[in-house]
Amino acid sequence: MRVADDILGRPSRREVLTGALAGGFVFAFHLPVQAANGPAPNEPIQPPDSTQGKLAPNAFIRIDPAGKTTFVMPQVEMGQGVYTSLAMILAEELDADFSGLELEHAPPSDKLYGNPLFGIQATGNSNSIRAFWKPLRLAAAASRAMLVQAAAEQWQVDPASCTAANSVVSHKDSGRSLTYGALADAAQHRTPPKDVPLKDPKDFTLIGKPLKRLDTPEKTNGKVVYGIDAILPNMKFATVKASPVIGGKVATVDDSEAKKIPGVHKVLVLDDMVAVVGDNTWAALQGIAALNIVWTDGPNARVNTDEIWKALRAVSEKDGAVAKSTGDVEKALSSGERIDAAYELPFLAHATMEPMNCTAHVTSDGCELWLGTQIMSRVQSEVAKVLGLPVEKVTVNNHYIGGGFGRRLEPDMAISAARVAQHVDGPVKVTWSREEDVQHDVYRPVYRDVISATLADGKVAAWKYRVAGSSVMARWFPPGFQKGVDIDGVDSAVDMPYDVPNFHVEFARAEPPGVPTGFWRGVGPNNNVFAIECFMDELARKAGKDPVAFRRAMLGKNPRMQAVLDLVAEKSNWGQPLPSRVGRGVSLQPTFETSIATVVEAEVDDVGGVHLRRVTAAVDTGIAVNPDTIIAQLQGGLIFGLTAALYGEITIDKGRVQQSNFNDYRMLRIDQTPPIDVHIVKSGEAPGGIGETGVIGGPPALRNAIYAATGVPLRRLPIERSLIAIGKKT
Repeated sequence: MRVADDILGRPSRREVLTGALAGGFVFAFHLPVQAANGPAPNEPIQPPDSTQGKLAPNAFIRIDPAGKTTFVMPQVEMGQGVYTSLAMILAEELDADFSGLELEHAPPSDKLYGNPLFGIQATGNSNSIRAFWKPLRLAAAASRAMLVQAAAEQWQVDPASCTAANSVVSHKDSGRSLTYGALADAAQHRTPPKDVPLKDPKDFTLIGKPLKRLDTPEKTNGKVVYGIDAILPNMKFATVKASPVIGGKVATVDDSEAKKIPGVHKVLVLDDMVAVVGDNTWAALQGIAALNIVWTDGPNARVNTDEIWKALRAVSEKDGAVAKSTGDVEKALSSGERIDAAYELPFLAHATMEPMNCTAHVTSDGCELWLGTQIMSRVQSEVAKVLGLPVEKVTVNNHYIGGGFGRRLEPDMAISAARVAQHVDGPVKVTWSREEDVQHDVYRPVYRDVISATLADGKVAAWKYRVAGSSVMARWFPPGFQKGVDIDGVDSAVDMPYDVPNFHVEFARAEPPGVPTGFWRGVGPNNNVFAIECFMDELARKAGKDPVAFRRAMLGKNPRMQAVLDLVAEKSNWGQPLPSRVGRGVSLQPTFETSIATVVEAEVDDVGGVHLRRVTAAVDTGIAVNPDTIIAQLQGGLIFGLTAALYGEITIDKGRVQQSNFNDYRMLRIDQTPPIDVHIVKSGEAPGGIGETGVIGGPPALRNAIYAATGVPLRRLPIERSLIAIGKKT
C-alpha cells in the first residue's frame, strides 16, 4: 500500500532501516513471551520493602538494583500497537533506556489499572493512548524525579543541576553519573512528588518517531504466545456446541459415535451446551461433529431478521429520548422544504482471526485462566460468580489477542471454559470452532437512523436526527445509559462537526429479541457517521453544491476539521475528471478526539459490482506518538470497514444465525484492496484515538462514491448491487 506523510515530515522506511534516524532506533525490546506455565503475577503491584532494593513508586514502574526497568502494561495488545506506543510514552517521561525496557501484563485490578475513561480495566473505544497519555507521563515523571533527587542527595548537589537520560542520572559539572539500578534502593524511600513538570513536546526524543512495532519480531518468529497457544502439563482439549437459539436447552444427546473416535475422553452435557473433551483439539472437534443433539429451542425459536427490522422501523418512527437540542428545530423544519431520509445498518459479527478460546483449571479452592481478553477484571469477577468463588481465588493470565474488535470485551468464553473445567481433572483448553464463533457472537446492533433537514442559503438550517437501536451501554456499563439515552449510541451524532442553528438528536431504544448485542469496532460512531455523512451528500446535491465545499461552508470555527478536509481534497485529486461510472466520495468525522477526512474512489460495473480504486485519508489525531502505528491502524481499519460495507450482514431465521464461516461471511481479499494513502497532520494537541477511525470513515465515503458514480442514493448496508446495476433505480 502507498503511504504518504509529507505533512509530518517523517523519514522514509529506508532511513529508519539504515539507522539514519537519530543514530538508528533499532531496539532489543523485551516482551512478555508468556508461556502458559509461566504466567504474569496476579497480585497488584505494590512498592517493595527496603530489603529488596527495588523501586516501585506506582502500579506501572519497577526498577531493580540490576537496572532492569519493568513497565506493567495496563492495556491489552490486540494488534493496535499499544505495547509499543504506551512504552514510548512511559520511557519518554522516565528518560529510561528504551532498549532495555521490559513489559508485563497487568493483573486484574480496576483500582490500579482501571482505564481513566471507563473507570474499569478495559481496552476498547480507541482510548488506550488518550486515556493513559497523562497518567503514564505523570507516573514516569514522578519516578524520574525520585531518582534524580536520590542522586542529588548522594552527591550533595542541587537536583536542578542533574539530568537524566537512558536510565542514567548525571551531574555535568562534576562528571559523576549513576544508573537507575544503583539509585533504586535510595529512591524507593522517597515519597513520589506531586505536580512534577512534564516535558515540553519539543524535547521529546521518542514520541513522534516512526518506530517499528516492537512486538512484530516475536510474532513473526513464533515465540509469542496467544491465548489459543497456551500449553500446560497434562492438559486436555475441548470444544463446545451451544444451543443454536439463545435460551435453548439440550434435550437429548446420542454420543455413541463420538466415543468411538480415537482421542475422545468425555462428553459433557451442560444444560445449554455440550462439550467434548479429548487428547487434542482435532479429536474434540471430530467428536463434537459426531454427536446427535436434539435441542429444546425455547422462547426465541421464531425470531427472524424481517421481524426484527419491522419492529425497529416502528420504534424509529416514534419519539425517542432527547440527547441534545438547540434552537427550535420543529419551527425551522416547517419553514422550508423538508428533506427526509432513513439509513439502516445490519447485525455484524466480529470474526476475529483467533477464535474464542480459554484454558481453565478449576480446583477445590480456586480457578486459574489463560486467555486473551480486553476486560481482565470482569473475566475474573464473572468466573468467580459462576463458580461460587471469592474473586481473589480466580487467577487470570492474559495473553496477546489475535483480534478483539470488541468481541473480547465479553467474558462468555471464560465462563464456558470454567464450566467445562469443573468436570475435568486438570487444565483444559476450550476452543470454539469458527462456525460456533460466528453463530454465537455478541453482534453489532441493527440500527435505523431517521433524519430530517431543511436548507437555507446553501446550508443546513435545521437538523432532526433519531437513532434507533439496541443500547449496549445499558447492559455492559449502565452508567452510560441515563434517562433513555445511550451515550455510545449517540456518539458522533450529538457532536457532529457542522454548525447548524436548529439541532435536535434523539435515541430510541429497541432491543432485538433473542439476539445478544455488543460493541463492534467503531462502536456507536460507525452507525452515526454513516447516516450523517450519507445524508450530507444528498443535501449537497439538493443545494447544488460540491460535497466538499458544502461541508466546508458549515464547519464554523473548527480549524482541525477544516485542515483535514482541505488536505484530503488536495491529496485525492478531488474535482478532477473521472471515467463514466467512477466516483469519489468523502466522509468527515470528529471521532475519539481525532479529526479525519476520508475519500474513496470506486467504480461500479454494469451489473452492480463495486471495485475500489483508491482510498485517501487525512488525519489530525493530536500528537502522533508513533506515526507508523497510526498509518497501519488507519489502513487496517479502512479495510475492516469497507469489508463490512461491501459484504457484512448477519441474518437470523427461526432463532438461528444463518452465516457460519468466511464462505458466507466474507472478508475483503488482498486483490480487492486498493492503494491507501494516509496523510498525518502535525499537531500539538493531546493524542486522540485511532484504532477505530478508519473503520468508521470507509463505509460512508464508499457509499458517497457510488452515489457520485451512479446517482443512486443507497441507504442501507451492505451495498445492494442490484440497485446500482445499469437500468436499476431505488
